[in-house]
Amino acid sequence: MAHDNLSIAVLGPGGVGGLLAALLSRAGHRVICLAGEQTAKTLRTDGIGVRSGVFGDFTAVVEADTELREPVDACLVAVKHTALDEALARVPADALGDGLLVPFLNGVEHPATLRKRYPADQVAPAVIRVESTRVAPGKIEHTSPFVQIDLAGDPVPDGRLHALAAALGDAGPVTQVVPDEAAALWAKMSFLAPFALLTTRLGLPLGEVRTAHRAELTALVEETAAVSGASGGPADPAGALARYDAFPPATKSSMQRDAEAGRALELDAIGGALLRAAERHGVPVPVAARLVGELAAGR
Repeated sequence: MAHDNLSIAVLGPGGVGGLLAALLSRAGHRVICLAGEQTAKTLRTDGIGVRSGVFGDFTAVVEADTELREPVDACLVAVKHTALDEALARVPADALGDGLLVPFLNGVEHPATLRKRYPADQVAPAVIRVESTRVAPGKIEHTSPFVQIDLAGDPVPDGRLHALAAALGDAGPVTQVVPDEAAALWAKMSFLAPFALLTTRLGLPLGEVRTAHRAELTALVEETAAVSGASGGPADPAGALARYDAFPPATKSSMQRDAEAGRALELDAIGGALLRAAERHGVPVPVAARLVGELAAGR
């Protein structure tokens, strides 16, 4: 895969997917957004409008359909876990051809799930660090001063990963290929799980969690780091706490925002996966287990 003039499908053109679709289109790639009929119609007619302090304000022309109907070089999967099964019906394995499937999903279990449905050496998990929101169909507000992508895929040919990383990097996001898929996914999980579980359970922004509930946050971070280390990922609780302390105090997790809006929570993909990994490796996680149980019970 040469990185110039790629064909890229984007499943879920929301805050993350819509931003990547628009940037890739602006860089000269063919982009096909996959969504419901009404959203697809809007995107075909109006394109994707982006407001960004980093990339400027612009509108990108994209194609749009309800299903992938021809092979592409890569399909970026940018839906939430709660919508994943239904969304994947839009990407039949035979239509994907030999294209890469690149999930930008929270959690650590989805690569194995996707490799049961698509060829293992075509599934290239990615981690993205960005704050970007879909404010209306085809309208994206990118608010973070960065977009950073780590691209992995242990069985994926290295050249294919680097070609896609080059295309993404040329389009704007700072992109690197990382050599260890588990380490990349657990690096994000180690930060995300304590942040998501505590802000959602307490109904408080990060600033209040890290001050009024510091002991609970510290214990949860240490539990998560221990599970990460046992699973082949980083184990740096002090570093995670330092990152939380650097965030604006009003910061909320996406799980917390979903709870506030009455949307389904990615509780199993984040909290459930953490507990299952802890059980596999014999790591005690009493704080995490209590929080996951309380959130599952709707408390």
